[in-house]
Amino acid sequence: MISIIDSLSIFDNPNINWKLVIVGFTIGQYLFESYLDYRQYKVLNNKSPPPSIKAEVNQETFDKSQKYSRSKAKFSFFNSTFDLFQNLAVIKYDLLPKLWNWSGVAMSSVSWILPKFMGGVITQSIIFIFSSQILSTIVSLPISYYSHFVLEEKYGFNKQTIGLWLTDKVKGLGLSIVLGSPVIAGVLKIIDYYGDSFIFYLMGFILVINLIAMTIIPTLIMPLFNKFTPLEEGELKTAIENLASKQKFPLTKLQVIDGSKRSSHSNAYFTGLPWSKQIVLFDTLIEHNSTDETVAVLAHEIGHWRLNHIPRMLIMGQLHLFIIFTLFSAFVHNKSLYNSFGFYNQQPILIGFTLFGDILKPLECILNFTQNLMSRKHEYDADKYAFDCGYAEELARSLIKLSNENLSSMNADWLYSAYHHSHPILPERLSALGYVSKEKISKDEPKKEDVVVEEKLEKQE
Repeated sequence: MISIIDSLSIFDNPNINWKLVIVGFTIGQYLFESYLDYRQYKVLNNKSPPPSIKAEVNQETFDKSQKYSRSKAKFSFFNSTFDLFQNLAVIKYDLLPKLWNWSGVAMSSVSWILPKFMGGVITQSIIFIFSSQILSTIVSLPISYYSHFVLEEKYGFNKQTIGLWLTDKVKGLGLSIVLGSPVIAGVLKIIDYYGDSFIFYLMGFILVINLIAMTIIPTLIMPLFNKFTPLEEGELKTAIENLASKQKFPLTKLQVIDGSKRSSHSNAYFTGLPWSKQIVLFDTLIEHNSTDETVAVLAHEIGHWRLNHIPRMLIMGQLHLFIIFTLFSAFVHNKSLYNSFGFYNQQPILIGFTLFGDILKPLECILNFTQNLMSRKHEYDADKYAFDCGYAEELARSLIKLSNENLSSMNADWLYSAYHHSHPILPERLSALGYVSKEKISKDEPKKEDVVVEEKLEKQE
């Protein structure tokens, strides 16, 4: 590790224009991802479903899915372009040192009410990061509004009110400040205290934080945003409990979340520590699926647990952190990097990590691809687990229904999918399950609300 740090010390060179380097990486990533978006957009202009699901999806549903995906693609391109110009403006106008200096002034103005131990760089870093987050949230409000109340509304998915949307924003910022401040302080203190030996201590700290988050998020945080109610007694609850018992899944709670309060998209998941698990079903999933199809989805989720996918992803995450922290340890004292961005008298660790994140973008692209590759393999394995439990056809039918109800993309460019998708698309999953069509699963007669949405789309075309 020392040799890596020593070899990378050559980059602490005043002749290196780090601003130009980071601008190049930022624009390079934007161009690469825009190229992938272009490839995907061409696929989204296909006029008929892939052959493997042509018998399962009626033309009306497919056309609506393609329109929805094209709309999201256009919005994504605009959003990424907006982010690019925003990042370039931050660099060109030296907004980082200006906001950092303002954070110092803000800290000094309230120093009289702060304990003595809170008057240093760590407190200034906390003020800086949350000031940045608040500004970013304000700047992105129009884009967020468009996403929810124009794009999602247009296709019949948005169920939020403006009041609920704004309340979520305020709650999110508040929780970030309350829960994020001690975490940020801990990270900065570990790096400051242990010097160049911080890597393993920081990895351990973040692992503990992740484990704590797995405990408190489902029980304390998520109920602030959604209502959780126990699943009612009946056929579905009995079937799920029987499946959990048969698979020795440590089920302690079985709850329904009011996901329909915000969106008509469907989902299911489980949370908790290894010895205590909570299954959460979206009310929209229960509404659209039969009992057997819902149980099949949970057999897939239990497959993730049985096949140790969560510990594997934690290990993968730790390896990811090791690579990042090892490289960062070579940049944390890089004076030329700080000087290029206007930090001449101070080298704040938080600023160094922020700038290092921009330098790391090419490597992050590769790591992102690797993580998605593992995630897709886990999805195939969990599908296979549900297949072995005897739910092959029910899972396939549920996947088709979820795809139809969510208007998920039904085909994808291979390179775009490899880079962006953590889950295989529907035709790939059905093929892996060996599903053979027996009847059309999407309804030929659309629901009343779908007719209204279609009429809106036709008027806007």
